[in-house]
Amino acid sequence: MEKRITCILSSGSSDDLHHSIGEFLATGLVEDILLVCPDEIKISVPSQVRISIPGEIRQTTVLRSIAEHIHTDYILIYTRQQPLTLGAFALERMLKTAVETGAAMVYSDSYSIKEGRLQPHPVIDYQAGSLRDDFDFGSLLLYDAKVFKSAVSRMEEDYLYAGLYDLRLKASLKSFFVRLPEFLYTEMETDSRKSGEKIFDYVDPRNRVVQIEMERACTQYLKETGAWLKPEFKKVVFEKSEFPLEATVVIPVRNREKTIEDAVRSVLMQQTAFPFNLIVVDNHSTDQTTAILKKLAAEDSRLIHLIPERTDLGIGGCWNTAVMDDRCGKFAIQLDSDDLYINEYVVQKVVNAFYEQNCAMVVGTYRMVNFKLEEIPPGIIDHKEWTPDNGRNNALRINGLGAPRAFYTPVLRELKIPNTSYGEDYAVGLAISRRYQIGRIYEPLYLCRRWDDNSDAALDIQKMNAHNLYKDRIRTIEYIARIRQNESIG
Repeated sequence: MEKRITCILSSGSSDDLHHSIGEFLATGLVEDILLVCPDEIKISVPSQVRISIPGEIRQTTVLRSIAEHIHTDYILIYTRQQPLTLGAFALERMLKTAVETGAAMVYSDSYSIKEGRLQPHPVIDYQAGSLRDDFDFGSLLLYDAKVFKSAVSRMEEDYLYAGLYDLRLKASLKSFFVRLPEFLYTEMETDSRKSGEKIFDYVDPRNRVVQIEMERACTQYLKETGAWLKPEFKKVVFEKSEFPLEATVVIPVRNREKTIEDAVRSVLMQQTAFPFNLIVVDNHSTDQTTAILKKLAAEDSRLIHLIPERTDLGIGGCWNTAVMDDRCGKFAIQLDSDDLYINEYVVQKVVNAFYEQNCAMVVGTYRMVNFKLEEIPPGIIDHKEWTPDNGRNNALRINGLGAPRAFYTPVLRELKIPNTSYGEDYAVGLAISRRYQIGRIYEPLYLCRRWDDNSDAALDIQKMNAHNLYKDRIRTIEYIARIRQNESIG
């Protein structure tokens, strides 16, 4: 195959850079290499490497400069600075796929060297709902140059951080992306944290400026595709007669003998101006959870201990069991079996928010703590990226809506929660936000205990991919539903 590719690299150490450059040039497919490097950094590179990209800080500016210098059919962007080793005929495989399919971009699985061991790093297929700005394509992206240039020419904002995200969204409007489920390259792994330590990166207050830019880019994309929703909401008319109580706290649980009693007692200590109860759906626990709940239920009649007849329920199915129960109150308020309400006024504050904000769902704020209830980074998770006007649009980009969550029971009974144990809350939250306003409480309402038994504490890459693929599918369904809703109203 003839030389048809321009490689884009960013400066790292001289040795790492030379290694990657050598890998690309050895393929015989690379005509040119552009090095994105601050002007003050001087790196000795082979004579056939042309350094013509100024060290601009803003991603959009860099992308515009790249577009001006491209004369090949394809652009290969390596997004990291660690040394990369290509597999046999890997670049040829990517190029052939791009040519034969006409894809806007081709990406693939890879290997990573972690703690001295070669480990597979598979990624997932891109779909319409793959709108997370941290979607993992791997670090090697082969773009069609025409699509690349067209996308760059349509960039309206000069982003400091969201340039590559904006590029990807705009490129997806013109064509499609192809993932090769083949391990085509190997790179060094530099983030050795467990999955439970990474999942809150996007809500870390230190990343707030980045998140604002990502929201703007995503909002523009949703407007272009017809999926953006105006800040117009269906009014909620709260019924007064059909419910036995004003509120019910719902706790699904399975095998949480270490934490369930603390969670239950944090509910039963609540002080309210109305009657409430607690429904704990015990999903056939095999440890001492069931015995603990029986003891607590004997002490306080407000605790309803349900063991479902079905044995195929996930967390969402347990929620449906509680919500459909005749003893469920007008508002159903969430508490995880690992966690605690922060004080005795949480239930009252949540119910007040429904009436004050006229919403079908309320989402609060929580504080991250260890098992000793000591605060741990990133501290308070308040999801301030949610705004009344654009929150439900931005919800398609982020990975969750926050907690604790509470619902107007008639709406939840109508929609139902997916019978899964991951992403079920996100799915129903998106569906509710399509129609109704979601209320927010920005002061901490509960303590989220992080410990080794958390369900997302240390997931392997296959499980993380399964979770992300499911959430992307939920987004795809919602994305399409919003386009259809907008079309139906003209």
